[in-house]
Amino acid sequence: MTLRQIVMPAAILFALAALTGCSVRPPVASQAVAPIEIRANTGAVESAPVLLAARDFMPAALEVGRGAIPNLIGAPNIAGVFDPGPADVATHAETQALRYSVDHPEIRIILTATEGEYRIVARRSAGIASISDLKGKRIGTLPNTSADFFVHRMLAHNGIGADELTIQRVSIADMADALVARQVDAIAIWDPYGADAARAIGADLITFSDPDVYRERFNLNSTSERLADPAKRRAIVRFVRAVIDASTALKDDPSRAQALIAERSGFSPEQVAGAWPHLRFPAAIPGDLLDAMVVEEQWLAQRAERTPRSREELAGLIDHSVYEEAMALELER
Repeated sequence: MTLRQIVMPAAILFALAALTGCSVRPPVASQAVAPIEIRANTGAVESAPVLLAARDFMPAALEVGRGAIPNLIGAPNIAGVFDPGPADVATHAETQALRYSVDHPEIRIILTATEGEYRIVARRSAGIASISDLKGKRIGTLPNTSADFFVHRMLAHNGIGADELTIQRVSIADMADALVARQVDAIAIWDPYGADAARAIGADLITFSDPDVYRERFNLNSTSERLADPAKRRAIVRFVRAVIDASTALKDDPSRAQALIAERSGFSPEQVAGAWPHLRFPAAIPGDLLDAMVVEEQWLAQRAERTPRSREELAGLIDHSVYEEAMALELER
């Protein structure tokens, strides 16, 4: 049965669904949309609204493969982590959009689905009682990632030079073990890995965070070429609207989104629930996104020994029009 054949009022349908335990797909745009390829980092809790949107808020459910910006541009991906194959929309933090867009300026950020609050997770027994005590200590993180940028921003904001301590690479799977084994004195990584490390050291824990200094923007990305294709654009706009609607729904009741991301990521329900308080789901283009990208671009350019791009160039990487069209999309009632 199609949505056009449903004549029972939507309120009654949702009430019946609640009684029977079945899910009912919400009202959707009346115009058919072309199929598109969606790739998301399904190993990241930040992907929850994207997965929920694809399954429950499109006219027909979309498959979401595990991938990221490299799927948009045909670049090498992380073997064994992300699936190969092209994408029309892919998730990634703004750090990677900046990195890849140096060689691929056609990349466009079209929506911030999730914002993540990062923390420096440290051991008090290492002599750390305040953030200034990180001087001379060892912090584990992943180089050239949003977590790495967060560490540098937090240090700079508190008047600590990166040369006053050791920032070393630790694999994401080894963060908690490295902290427990005292191979590092602190770590910085996204959740639930940060929460796992915090739980592992128990009462020895001290954390430092400031979302005003830095918060991860986990975005939907596409390319200028795909957005110029009328059929693909209609489908992409419809999917962005689905993410907006899914984000509204999961704020009221996170249970479906949490169960879905636990199933796809392999994280336990407890890990997902523990990460949830450190996430926000704006489903918008944050007003300070460009400001953050300008600062981050300077950091990335210095590390790559290249000239940083101008604010005007970076502004061109953010496409507001898709979000505006999605917000104006007329839905069936």
